[in-house]
Amino acid sequence: MDFSIEEELAKLPDSPGVYIMHDAKEAIIYIGKAKSLRHRVHQYFQPSHDEGIKKQRMVQQIAYFEYIVTDSELEALVLECNLIKEHRPKYNTMLRDDKTYPYIKVTLGEAYPRVLFSRQLKKDKAKYFGPFTSAAAVKDTIDLVQKIYHLRTCNQKFPDNFGKRRPCLNYHMKQCPGVCTGKVSEEEYQKSVQGAIDFLNGSYGEVEKMLTEKMQKAAADMEFEKAAEYRDLLGSVRACVQKQKITNASEMDDKDIVALAKQGEDAVVQVFFVRSGKLIGREHFFMNVRMDEADGEVVTRFIQQFYAGTPIIPREIFLQEEIEDARVIEQWLTEKKGQRVYLRVPQKGMKNKMVELAEKNAAMVLAQDRERIKKEEGRTIGALKEIAGLLGMEHLNRMEAYDISNINGFQTVGSMVVFEKGKPLRSDYRKFKLKTITGPDDYGSMREVLTRRFSHGLQEREELRAKGADESLGSFTRFPDVIMMDGGRGQVNICEEVLADLHLSIPVCGMVKDDHHRTRGLYFHNELIPIDRTSEGFHLITRLQDEAHRFAIEYHRSLRSKSQVHSFLDDVEGIGPARRKALMKRYASADEMRNASIEELADTPSMDMRAAEKLYRYFHGSEADPTVQK
Repeated sequence: MDFSIEEELAKLPDSPGVYIMHDAKEAIIYIGKAKSLRHRVHQYFQPSHDEGIKKQRMVQQIAYFEYIVTDSELEALVLECNLIKEHRPKYNTMLRDDKTYPYIKVTLGEAYPRVLFSRQLKKDKAKYFGPFTSAAAVKDTIDLVQKIYHLRTCNQKFPDNFGKRRPCLNYHMKQCPGVCTGKVSEEEYQKSVQGAIDFLNGSYGEVEKMLTEKMQKAAADMEFEKAAEYRDLLGSVRACVQKQKITNASEMDDKDIVALAKQGEDAVVQVFFVRSGKLIGREHFFMNVRMDEADGEVVTRFIQQFYAGTPIIPREIFLQEEIEDARVIEQWLTEKKGQRVYLRVPQKGMKNKMVELAEKNAAMVLAQDRERIKKEEGRTIGALKEIAGLLGMEHLNRMEAYDISNINGFQTVGSMVVFEKGKPLRSDYRKFKLKTITGPDDYGSMREVLTRRFSHGLQEREELRAKGADESLGSFTRFPDVIMMDGGRGQVNICEEVLADLHLSIPVCGMVKDDHHRTRGLYFHNELIPIDRTSEGFHLITRLQDEAHRFAIEYHRSLRSKSQVHSFLDDVEGIGPARRKALMKRYASADEMRNASIEELADTPSMDMRAAEKLYRYFHGSEADPTVQK
């Protein structure tokens, strides 16, 4: 497009707004807000202005920019948040994860409310508790509420469905009063609902008192099983109380404590959630940042993105240090919450200690994450480099492995698995149901699978070229850097023959196993290359083999579930269940059976010479083989 950056810079207004940077392909690469669009956008193109290497690279890619003028800096902040969340530009500091938090939902909009697990907070008549950071803890709490207050769990609509169904198992187990019978009044049921709400609000005293009284009465009446049940419930309630309490009970306002730990281009933000004076949970968030990006700027970006996506905003947010846009962000959060929200930097006391604790947790998580990433890179990228070194290859990214699965030649299937950067790329996995091979023929089956895979890829490439489209868009058009065959020379030769017929040049490597079916080396360019069994490269090869085998077995199992387990022996005249069982017991594989003489076959228990001759002719082509067509 005809766009002059100098001319457009001169047209920028001295007004608040949002600017959007595009590259030559019209992709959005950066979104920012400004109190003055003219001043802020000009800064990017001034030689003396330095915002770090990342911003410099971004500026070099700017082909054009656009902007949206707003009435206030607050409007610009809101618009920037929405646009970043929608477009996720490459050069914006972004959260690396997008988590949704569990809530406890009490459906007050229903005549007979339920207590449910929810990951969405909607503007409905329901009452929500949370957010919580542990889904397991939420489910445990809901189970506890159900056991104490016996609220319904079904999704029937009442009173419309009164008496239309028989009471469920919960009714017979005395875990539900039987709302569906129509015999439970709405007023009586609402008392239990209110008790559940009070419990979820933290009023545990009445529940403990009630359960204690019931336990003592049951014990006095010698109903010891019921007393034990109340005792267990009482223990669960007390455990729940202990988990919830942490901060000073006099400080009942909701608050979040936000702290940052940063190292290089990695950062972790730790958030403690305090609700009604109790710490209900904590969570950490990973962010990608610039090495020269100030801590305050990272925290600002986090607050914008996090609180734009969560419906619950606390009254106070405690930070490690002042941030530049504190006033504007406070105003934005206040309007979003509908009540005054404060950003505070505590200097002493318990609040300051909580911020320090959050910072220590963030630093610990960051250290652990960097170590985990280092180990993961060793298992993946490091392992790939090791394998590439063994094979004498300069580059290795995509590996494909194949496997054949059948039961004595019946319903033979093939699998293709793909690893990229040392990790499974399951979207590129493929299944093959053999069309031309009959009987147990692993080499022939592999030839068909490979021929179909690469012929299809070449055909897709031609079709995409004819349309002027990108060749990499096809499902089969991306070819591997190396093909890993599960076997030695025989399997490798089959693959190389197929590639030669199709005029393709792709390295082929065999994964050779020992007598115990364990990988012992790589067969490459007619040489057996030993491999260290303790190395990451060896472990990656093992994972690749296991995945190819698992994928083939699962596909074959799914076919067997559709048509009962079958053997090619079932299709040989004169071979019934007894003879089939005897043959399969004597011969470990179809190949062993194929190589046996007529006399050896006849010597098998339950077999006679006539049946042995028919089986021998079946293997050696004198009798038609059954086929398995897709």
